[in-house]
Amino acid sequence: MSKHLIITGGAGFIGHHTIEHILKNTDWCVTTIDRLTYAGDLNRLTDIEDFERHSRRLKFVYHDFRASLPIMRLERSIRAFGKPAYFIHMGAESHVDRSIEDPLLFAESNVIGTVNMLNLGRALGVEKFIYVSTDEVYGPSVNGHLHAEGEPHKPGNPYSASKSAGEAFCHAYYNTYGFPVLVTNTMNNFGERQDPEKFVPKTLKALIKREPVTIHVKKDENGVVTDVSSRCWLHARNHADALLFLLEKGEAGEHYNVTGERLSVADMASLIGAYAGIQPELLFEDFHSFRRGHDMHYGLDGSKLSALGWKPKFSLEKSLRRTIEWTLEHKEWLL
Repeated sequence: MSKHLIITGGAGFIGHHTIEHILKNTDWCVTTIDRLTYAGDLNRLTDIEDFERHSRRLKFVYHDFRASLPIMRLERSIRAFGKPAYFIHMGAESHVDRSIEDPLLFAESNVIGTVNMLNLGRALGVEKFIYVSTDEVYGPSVNGHLHAEGEPHKPGNPYSASKSAGEAFCHAYYNTYGFPVLVTNTMNNFGERQDPEKFVPKTLKALIKREPVTIHVKKDENGVVTDVSSRCWLHARNHADALLFLLEKGEAGEHYNVTGERLSVADMASLIGAYAGIQPELLFEDFHSFRRGHDMHYGLDGSKLSALGWKPKFSLEKSLRRTIEWTLEHKEWLL
């Protein structure tokens, strides 16, 4: 019998890739909950390859999960959502600079919204609930250290603080109610149909316009660059594959890092330029003067998930090349 998955934020960037991956690799039915903010776009879903063939297994529910659902009237919730086996909560406010401007919005969405979705998952009796979190809850990666699951949280901005609080509620629900929730932490996803404010499409857009690409660095008192920011980069379809893997093999109460390949932001910009056939002009700007609440380096240790048997299907270079080539053919997603 086909299983049923609920996923929040399905019209978002990572969400729509996850839905596409589930629809193409299982016979499951998927219901997505989304309130279609600036980050949500239904065109992402309808743009999925063979969407018409898969659409009969996809249901969209418009709802702002900052508002609670009528879980005390379970029959109504079951009519709306069916009887799901799995639940992935990835819908969130996720822009650091926006969180600095309006921290309350992030607390409402990423903390209260998470509690509401945990309550819905409990009411529906799901077999497994995945909360998708961020590497930023651990704070910066210092001296090349890669954060492992279970390390102390040191969130450095309102966004990461709100995600850390969401993780705490997940642990509390597992400990208090025996709710089968597990947490994933990921970082710097990229891929087709990404919001143009993110680094990969933003860089590609600058290259097309022959504009310089800003790279955040540290400089000494003489203005000499001493450090260049770095991240681990992961195609969203690799992330989606890891989530499907964990729905089947992940253990409730556990944390799992879903990470990619580490590369400096400057090297990433150079790769994007190489695949676009445009030599980038890099503009090095002092990090702390322009990036309030951000950190120079982030890094996750992915050995736990690897030991469980999961490996990314697509390498960084292969998936980035594919993303750049696809986006150049679909420039409407850069607008």
